[in-house]
Amino acid sequence: MLLQQRHASRPARTGLNQRRRPAPFQGSKLSPNTPCSASAEVTETATAGPFPAEASTTSTVTASSSAYTTISTPAPPGGHHGGRPNVVALLRSRGLVQEVTGGEELEAAAGGAEGPLSVYCGFDPTADSLHLGNLLGIVVLSWFQRCGHQPVALLGGATGRVGDPSGRSTERPVLSEEQIEHNVAAIRSLLQDILTRNSPPGAPAVRVLNNLDWFGPMSFLTFLREIGKFARVGAMMAKDSVRTRMESEQGISFTEFTYQLLQGYDFVHLCREHNVRVQIGGSDQWGNITAGTDLVRKLLGGEDREAPACYGLTFPLLVDSEGRKFGKSVGGAIWLSAEKLSPYKFYQYLFQVTDADVIKLLKMLTFLPLEEIDGLQAAMGAPGYVPNTAQRRLAEEVTRFVHGEEGLAQAIKATEALKPGAATQLDAATLETVAGDAPSATLTRGSVEGVPLADILVAVKLQPSKSAARKLIKGGGVYLNNAKVSEELYTVKPSDLIDGRLLLIAAGKKNKMLVRVASE
Repeated sequence: MLLQQRHASRPARTGLNQRRRPAPFQGSKLSPNTPCSASAEVTETATAGPFPAEASTTSTVTASSSAYTTISTPAPPGGHHGGRPNVVALLRSRGLVQEVTGGEELEAAAGGAEGPLSVYCGFDPTADSLHLGNLLGIVVLSWFQRCGHQPVALLGGATGRVGDPSGRSTERPVLSEEQIEHNVAAIRSLLQDILTRNSPPGAPAVRVLNNLDWFGPMSFLTFLREIGKFARVGAMMAKDSVRTRMESEQGISFTEFTYQLLQGYDFVHLCREHNVRVQIGGSDQWGNITAGTDLVRKLLGGEDREAPACYGLTFPLLVDSEGRKFGKSVGGAIWLSAEKLSPYKFYQYLFQVTDADVIKLLKMLTFLPLEEIDGLQAAMGAPGYVPNTAQRRLAEEVTRFVHGEEGLAQAIKATEALKPGAATQLDAATLETVAGDAPSATLTRGSVEGVPLADILVAVKLQPSKSAARKLIKGGGVYLNNAKVSEELYTVKPSDLIDGRLLLIAAGKKNKMLVRVASE
């Protein structure tokens, strides 16, 4: 326990009335210039990456007797320092930097020859999936990884039990222990899947940790003595997230008030135990992040040694051109988990963003070279531009990153199935995917099999009368499962039913109906 550690390290008092400042933690072996541990070494050159291969360079730098082979990439904006792309300059060029503690020092450390850094981003388990707003944190972690640094995703198994007041006008609802554990497991799986699948060859492996592992065994008295001792209430109250809530009608609870100390100590623990030097987060996390860098200085430094150099970096919140947060729709949050939102619907949300927002999102959410994005932007204003070309590229790149090639293929297939006059070969999985985006009706098997298609068009209200339906069929305006029907008196056969239970009927190119066939 931390308390036992402090007792063991404290010298005996020479007098009853003498009081000493508690000795700092003794576990840190870091100095301001110590590189990441050997576990973060990159052992082979990565040829895949966000930069053009023809401008690539590969170099090896040595730090603390460990060799690091950097990812094969060209210099991003800001250039190379010691053979490694400067990730901070790269992020800044894509609009992914809001505020930085020790900006010049971090840029030097991120691109310098001292070795790769370990960087972490925290994710609280407020639901059993992350959403589009959380994706920026994952993207920034991935950029650090692609530039040769060690990414660490931290699950808030402990902090999620408290609730972050940042950006909230009311206190978060208290979740049950079972729900929190379920959410932690689901988010762990999601993060591992996205970050591991998108890791370039030879890049440092992704680490996923849970802060309940160190807060769980810690007693309240230990927390007060070892952490609260170094917190100043005035500084805590000055944080925007706290001040805003204190001025509200509801106020802020002691539980939420202490959240910044919990997140701050996460940084201390990760720095001491895992050599983590950088914390990233959304701009609303600035107060919590600076609380962490402050605790690092106080707990890991002392009279006889300097605290390790640690940094915080925030990225802007994901908002549209009118200042509204991305990640919300009429139907709810834009979830990253396929179980909560299909890849098709995720793709469609991105495909429908406005021209005013698409270029910004291409820079922030994709790994496309800026030159290619600039080309798309120029094309948007040029004659002959095909509408939504940039949106399609955005939807493809982000869906691939989140759901993989298989999820992207599913989304594209479902999108093609609902296009006016589409000739996509349909299957039950595709129809179920688009079910929420097309009107649906349920008919009994007896009212479908062997029944004229014109009668079914009337039954599902795609046509006002049988004569109008037959006229539309004769004119070539009716499609059954994306195949044109030209026979005026065509009757539906059992073989027409997809998986024996579904039909997709179109009256004209835009009016479609998904028909579910139920047993008698």
